[in-house]
Amino acid sequence: MGGKYETIALRREGDILELRIHHKGEAARWGLWGGLHRELGLAFAEIASDPDLRALILTGTGDRFCAEFDMEGEMPPPMSPAVWDVIFREGRSLLNNLLAIEVPVIAAVNGPAFIHAELAVLADIVLASDTAVFADKAHGVAGVVPGDGVHTIWPMLLGPNRGRYFLLTGQEIGAQEALALGIVGEVLPRDALLDRAWEHARAIAARPPLAMRYTRIALTTRLREQVARELGPGLMLEGMAVLAGQGN
Repeated sequence: MGGKYETIALRREGDILELRIHHKGEAARWGLWGGLHRELGLAFAEIASDPDLRALILTGTGDRFCAEFDMEGEMPPPMSPAVWDVIFREGRSLLNNLLAIEVPVIAAVNGPAFIHAELAVLADIVLASDTAVFADKAHGVAGVVPGDGVHTIWPMLLGPNRGRYFLLTGQEIGAQEALALGIVGEVLPRDALLDRAWEHARAIAARPPLAMRYTRIALTTRLREQVARELGPGLMLEGMAVLAGQGN
């Protein structure tokens, strides 16, 4: 599975899979066209279809989870309904396929997560390094509608008022505050983070597999229902605003 992806490195030990996002082997950058936006949805779909998997670890590379865009990568073509249709399809695939994974997901947030941090905080167990910082720098403060799932996830985690403030201001939440707010479950030194994620994964993998699969399904029911209701309309609003802005 791993060789087909340019922005994802996969490491498997038995029935545990580690998925590490990266940019040419260094800290991940979010592509403006393709890249992680395309590949993560495909990888999540493959992982969701693996009957032998017991646990998934999601992490980043180096000292950042994903904190900036890839400005040197493939540029998107001029925006049009057909181009947005690709983004619309990939955006739904990204979250829906992550939530379709039926084994517990453990996130190890290894540093600042400013672009699509919601992918990490959707995990069942969220671990953060003491250098981690959470923010949404890709939408409100950039003049883009936060309609690709962040409008659902962050108000759910932070509460409606704090969630809206977070999305509109680009507010940064450090690791210790994230722990106090319940965004993450543990804060660790960065050099201990991945070992702790594997410790959790091995403990889960040692339990009855159907019990763990069904636990994941039970614990994500509300998330899947809310994302199913809100993701499509949110992406449509985001796309309409992007298309309308071209004439300005």
